[in-house]
Parts: sequence; structure tokens; C-alpha cells
Amino acid sequence: MQTPAGKISPSLMCADLLNLKKDLDLFIANGIEYFHIDIMDGHYVRNFSLGFDFCRAIAAYTDTPQDIHLMIDNPEDFVPLFAGIQGAILTFHPETVYHPLRTIQMIRSHGARAGIALNPAQTIENLGPLLPHVDLLCVMTVVPGFVSQKIVPGGIEKLRETVDYVRSHAYDLEIEVDGNVSWQNLPEMREAGAQVFVAGTSSIFESGGDVGANIARFRSILKGEK
Repeated sequence: MQTPAGKISPSLMCADLLNLKKDLDLFIANGIEYFHIDIMDGHYVRNFSLGFDFCRAIAAYTDTPQDIHLMIDNPEDFVPLFAGIQGAILTFHPETVYHPLRTIQMIRSHGARAGIALNPAQTIENLGPLLPHVDLLCVMTVVPGFVSQKIVPGGIEKLRETVDYVRSHAYDLEIEVDGNVSWQNLPEMREAGAQVFVAGTSSIFESGGDVGANIARFRSILKGEK
């Protein structure tokens, strides 16, 4: 299924893990493009979530590409493990390594696509030298580490400026937005130029909502429909 209006990457740490198969079947049936999987180690961020065995189990069930977000220290130590997931995109935070270009090269040498994350406290110019070498840029509109946060002030404007910067340099990469991608913020994020949308508790997995209906609503907003 082609979705030129944008790609959805549901954050699986926000799913009901006791009923995950039901949600996975809905996502597969609706052509969801990526599964966003946050890996946290309790060091880079003060939280723990998911892990390699979770990724491996998902890969055994579906070939939907995994959008693996390494919110961890020393990510290069774990690249060989996670890059073995078929079709994976590995996104790391450049400030967690001494030589980010080497980490990007390592990811690609192990057969995965490479991504980097832009934190709210960083500017896109900081990451400029890395952009020709990656497949995805994840723009964080919340401070990394926890679900259900509000968007940081100026987050959408920063997203817009980042998109403009990438386009002005004609970099060949996808721009993802991660953080409070809510029903309210989604239209503005779409207009700002994001291409991949990490969907969590403020949209796809909203409390009391129906995941199938929320997928349809999300698609409709990405297409600019009311």
C-alpha cells in the first residue's frame, strides 16, 4: 500500500502488550509502514523499555520494517545484534558516541539502514555533517525517555526549520517526527513537512480508543482530509 501523504510508525511500547497480536494484525492489514521500537537502557534516559528478544519476536511474525530507536549509551556495542533484524532502521543519538560516522558505517556494514536523532536541545546545524550519510533523521519534539509528554515549546517550528534545512541541501533521507504526535499536533507536523510519524498514546493508542478506527483517522489527517 502506497501512502504518499506520509508513513505511520506506531510506537509499540505504547501498545497493550497483553493483546499485541491483535494490534499487529490490524497494522499489517492496514499497510502500516514501520513499527517504532524504543530501546532504553536506564542510562542515556532514565527508563527501560523493550529489547532484542522483542524485536526478534516481531520479526518472526511479520516482515514490516522495524524502526528501532536506540536511546542507549554505547550503541555501537549493540549494532551487530539489532542490525540482524531483517529490514531494520537503526536510529541512534550521535552525542552518545565519540565517532558517529563510524557508527553509521557500522550500521550499514551489518545490512541495516542508519538513522540519527535530533534532540530538542540540539540544532540541525550540529548534525549537518552526518546528514549525507543517513537514511532517516528523527526529530524529537519531546525530551527522550518517556511516553505521554507534551510537545516542547517551539517543537513544530523547529521541525519546519529542520525540513527546510534538509531540503535546501537536497539530502536523500526521510524526516521522522517523534513526540506528542497527537490529533491536535499531527496536521501541523504534516504541514511542516514530516514524512514519518511516530504514533503513540496521543493518537493511535489513545486511552479508550479503537486502534483500527484511529489508523483510519490518522491516514485521513495525513491526506489533508477533515
